[in-house]
Amino acid sequence: MADRIIRAVTCDGAIKILAMTARETVEEARRIHDLTPLTSAALGRTLIATALLGNDLKGEDHTITVRVDADGPIGSVVAVSDSRGYVRGYCKNPHADLPVRESDRKIDVSGGIGKNGTLSIIRDLGMKEPYIGQVQLVSGEIAEDITAYLATSEQIPSVCALGVLVDRDWSIKAAGGYIIQLLPGVFDDEIDRLEECMRKARAVTECLDEGMSLEQMLRTTLEGFEIEVLDESEGGYKCTCSRERTRGVLMSIGEEEIMKIAEEDGKAEVACSFCDNKYTFDKAELYELVEEIKEKKK
Repeated sequence: MADRIIRAVTCDGAIKILAMTARETVEEARRIHDLTPLTSAALGRTLIATALLGNDLKGEDHTITVRVDADGPIGSVVAVSDSRGYVRGYCKNPHADLPVRESDRKIDVSGGIGKNGTLSIIRDLGMKEPYIGQVQLVSGEIAEDITAYLATSEQIPSVCALGVLVDRDWSIKAAGGYIIQLLPGVFDDEIDRLEECMRKARAVTECLDEGMSLEQMLRTTLEGFEIEVLDESEGGYKCTCSRERTRGVLMSIGEEEIMKIAEEDGKAEVACSFCDNKYTFDKAELYELVEEIKEKKK
């Protein structure tokens, strides 16, 4: 069953909502990268947030990249989404793991990410240069860091909630999240009502694991607000790599480096960071690339 993304607003026009079920998306990432419970939770949360932000892009060829660089054992975490919410990602150390937190017996995502680092969001909107925003990490829990980014870098008062529930066999039992944003002109009493709802809100994975739909979860979370779903779409894990794109990456390293690889190794094998597909170019193909580079220089 495909994952779902919905866009909704409250009927008074005060609040905008993006929400996603993401069990299949995160499970595919876990399978591809052989993730531990810790890295499933960290990368999974990042994938969900990126898909939600991507689904809010306007142009078909627009993309958004969320990157976390910090001092925890997971290392960097990267996710990229298109404007439909199809996402891909990886983390530097997919086999990193930590004991559950003693305080609440939950996966220690903050410890895995680290608290000293940055969250960067790169929007490629088809312009000459992408728009890049960056903030210092608040907690390393991802959702809080996304909330802080939207408030400080984009001046959008928001609430982000993300969750990944890992089963005993390390498969993904439930995953999803939402981003709630205040729209211009919202009244103070509505802000107060929203803050009260957030204080009482249940965990995303708790709601989804009970079998709630996205709509039920949002109506439970935003009790007292009338919600209108504007549209819905499928989301999922989708890599865009191809042999032709990989060929272009190889060409970008230059003819001297390609010649060195051809002479020393006799071939080049390039693995995609997002899906682990491997593309092999033999010596003859490498020489062809060199000739093509030379032609372009003429």
